[in-house]
Amino acid sequence: MTAKRAKKIITWIVVGGMLGIFLFDGLSVLLSGAWEKRWPVLRADPAGEETAGRIHFLNTDNSDCILLESGGHFALVDSGWGSDNPNKKSRRPGCEQRVLDYLKRVCAGPDGSVTLDFVLPTHFHYDHAGGFPRILADPAVRVGTVYLRPLTTGNQKEYELEDWGIGEIHRRIGEAAAARGLRVETVLPDKPFALGNMTLRLLNLDSYENPKLRGENDNSVVVLVECAGVRTLLCGDITATHGLEKEIGRAAGPVDVMKLPHHGYAMSSSIPLLRNTRPKLAVVTNGIGQVYPNVRWNLAFYARTSLYSSVRENGVSVSFSPEGKIWVTGNLHVL
Repeated sequence: MTAKRAKKIITWIVVGGMLGIFLFDGLSVLLSGAWEKRWPVLRADPAGEETAGRIHFLNTDNSDCILLESGGHFALVDSGWGSDNPNKKSRRPGCEQRVLDYLKRVCAGPDGSVTLDFVLPTHFHYDHAGGFPRILADPAVRVGTVYLRPLTTGNQKEYELEDWGIGEIHRRIGEAAAARGLRVETVLPDKPFALGNMTLRLLNLDSYENPKLRGENDNSVVVLVECAGVRTLLCGDITATHGLEKEIGRAAGPVDVMKLPHHGYAMSSSIPLLRNTRPKLAVVTNGIGQVYPNVRWNLAFYARTSLYSSVRENGVSVSFSPEGKIWVTGNLHVL
């Protein structure tokens, strides 16, 4: 076979593969549109509706920052991108000011200060924990407890420790908390606990002792939130690679709302997870265009789940009435 002919064959294979992916993605979109129950994205709460709880998925680009709100209590799960990434090759403008502006607008008391019952980095990748040092350093932000799980380095990948600087990120959060005299808890609650009208349960707390798991994504703390009979699963960056999604799906059981694992990337939102949880509504902390076709297919075909993007909607919140009614609000951030 000549080099020219081989090149032509390879080109056709690549083009055919890309066309197949395009058709696959298009079919998943059509199926989801036909099957899903879609909640309209509102610009304000429905008139006359009382709110038992609300989960705010802030627009921090393709990173996680989730504010829990219930009965006048607030807590922050992950912080979004920070501005001083230890991995200099991956530095980008951080989202700390956007997060702080939102907290001060939504959570501030009469004196202008923000009180968070707790903050929780689900794991120590920069797109989840990088903003915490500056958020914790702000004198207007009061925090009851900083949950800072010890970084046990037995199952991380070498590049996460050396190139991505997860140890440095962990250290910075601890130092920021210490500088403010904030209470730091290194042992995370293994029993359900309350936040206003919400009951929270933390999953995957034994990841460092699980010999099957590998990498910091596998160490993500998963948060199960129950409020007014509505169950929400915040999946951090868990993936299906080492069987973790299957384990979490079994532990959580059916839910109504899900924060998609790992930003909707390829090795996440697996069939076993979705079959066990069957979410009606999902939020991805990413742009819709960055959600992988296989994830969209799984959501459409195996769970018939309605999907919303924190980026496309410029922040999206999911609220629950005392009777368990759900509504979706978008455009959270002031433009």
